[in-house]
Amino acid sequence: MKNLLNAFQSGLKKTAVSLSRKISGCFTGKSQWSDSDYELLEAALINSDFGISITRRIISSIRTSYEQGIIKTDDDIFLIAKNEVLKLFSKEQSNIKIELGAGLSTLMLVGVNGCGKTTSAGKLASHYKNNGMKVMLAACDTFRAAATEQLKIWGEKTSSYVVSGVAGADSASVAYDAVTAAKNRGYDLLVIDTAGRQHAKKNLMEELGKISKTVEKLNPGKLTTIIVIDGSMGSNALAQVEEFSKFCKIDGLICTKLDGSYKGGMVVAITEKFNLPVLFLGLGEGINDLQKFDPNLFAEAVFEKIKD
Repeated sequence: MKNLLNAFQSGLKKTAVSLSRKISGCFTGKSQWSDSDYELLEAALINSDFGISITRRIISSIRTSYEQGIIKTDDDIFLIAKNEVLKLFSKEQSNIKIELGAGLSTLMLVGVNGCGKTTSAGKLASHYKNNGMKVMLAACDTFRAAATEQLKIWGEKTSSYVVSGVAGADSASVAYDAVTAAKNRGYDLLVIDTAGRQHAKKNLMEELGKISKTVEKLNPGKLTTIIVIDGSMGSNALAQVEEFSKFCKIDGLICTKLDGSYKGGMVVAITEKFNLPVLFLGLGEGINDLQKFDPNLFAEAVFEKIKD
């Protein structure tokens, strides 16, 4: 568990450092806290993209505790903030269950251009192969030859078979071939990498529905659709989730590139607004740096008091 905590702390360090400095700066050395101090704290949380609703709950809890004489040090502030976030994640949320011997399961990754879908597909293959599963990858981004080549490289890294089509091929037909092959060959998991698309492009978004219907028809009830969000996108990520949800049922979230961002609060904001399970976090560039989400480790890492 200590190694996992270290991974979360390392991957979320920019968020933690930003928050730690701002939170400590709001109240340190002051004998009496004013409304302006709370406003500074509110701005610090919102700038880390925690969202207005959860930010106000954290502020309210801190204010109440201070007025009751409970808060004595900065450590108390961090503890209250951490507990408020954990209350949110303690709500009942569904999760993906992929089990050996349960037949073929399919993960379909969706998201905008450059969010890290292909890299996440490769890292998911590594994760599940390390858990003893037979994994296949499907290159359903038929618009960019580079995307297919990138996925094939991940296939080589993880010793995973990759199904692909010719450039410009119908992506749903590639998905059809991949599901058929995976079922016939006794695979446990198929990970489908789809083309990056801007959520405002209706025709491209509708294509996702076509892929979903194809997979569901061939392998009913075993499709999990995961939206991949770039951790540096901030509040724009909320709009992405909302728009993608109009064209396919989103079952979970992967947040990538958090090691390069101070906006880790976005994970909290998305969970609160959409009650969407956070499945994995991208906490580094290495093949094993896609970590399964753990609310306790996340809260501990984000609200770590950093000593300058």
